[in-house]
Amino acid sequence: MGLLEAQAALAGKTAIVVGGCGEIQGRAITLALARAGVHVAACDKHADAVEAIGPEVAALGVRLLAQHADAAEPDQLDAFYDRVAAEFGAADILVNVVGEVERNLFTATTRARNARDIRLNYGYVIDSCRRAIPLLQASGNGGSIINFTTIEAHRGAATYAVYAGAKAAVTNFSRALAVELGGAKIRVNCIAPDTSPARMSNAGLYPQDFERMTALGPDVLDEALKIYVPLKEAPPVEAIVDGVLFLASDLSRFVTGQTLHIDGGTSAALGFLDWPVDSFMPAPLAGAMARLKG
Repeated sequence: MGLLEAQAALAGKTAIVVGGCGEIQGRAITLALARAGVHVAACDKHADAVEAIGPEVAALGVRLLAQHADAAEPDQLDAFYDRVAAEFGAADILVNVVGEVERNLFTATTRARNARDIRLNYGYVIDSCRRAIPLLQASGNGGSIINFTTIEAHRGAATYAVYAGAKAAVTNFSRALAVELGGAKIRVNCIAPDTSPARMSNAGLYPQDFERMTALGPDVLDEALKIYVPLKEAPPVEAIVDGVLFLASDLSRFVTGQTLHIDGGTSAALGFLDWPVDSFMPAPLAGAMARLKG
């Protein structure tokens, strides 16, 4: 074991990953924790992904509890936690990965869709934390809770209003919970991605947006990201995973109540884009407009 691994002190711990099998990020987080020697209890709504991840984790020599459960359904989430409590008895790490976004003007949404957005992006986090905290306390060593939020929680994300509101709630809930649980040495932090492989594969954009980008050629998305992201490329899933490992480990043992923005600098820019010809401005000037019109 190297010095960094020893300082991180992850080997032998137990993690709960809600949404830890199917989506790109969730699966990658579970496998990375397993590679670090962490035993994992993961649930996911994708039954095939739950089945597929088992042999991969087993090959890493750690224990895995994988259960088919939709975090949006309280009874299924409770059933998962009942099994975790029965089979593990305690835990050290909780990662709430589940989230879902659908682009739409607020006036075009429905009450049912709004309720589901709130449940999938905030409500289940409350229930998951409530069930996990006794397990973290049972370990006797404190623990780390990592909740996934988003850059949309920190800006006026038009056409994502309910999603943005739910994620903002997660952010402040996590901050408040960090203060409550500080005496128990349980840390609570958030990770806020922006453009990511998971986001690009879901309903974060209108279907016609993808069609138009595809029609313009394979390099257009890369060029768009160079305008939008200060580091000139979207963070890969490995960057998100690194953030989870940091917040889960003893390397962040005095970090709590914080949001880690893994976004290539977009939250720092707050709308200042690197436009062709015009360089950094929140809106295109004459040079960029001429190119856009041409």
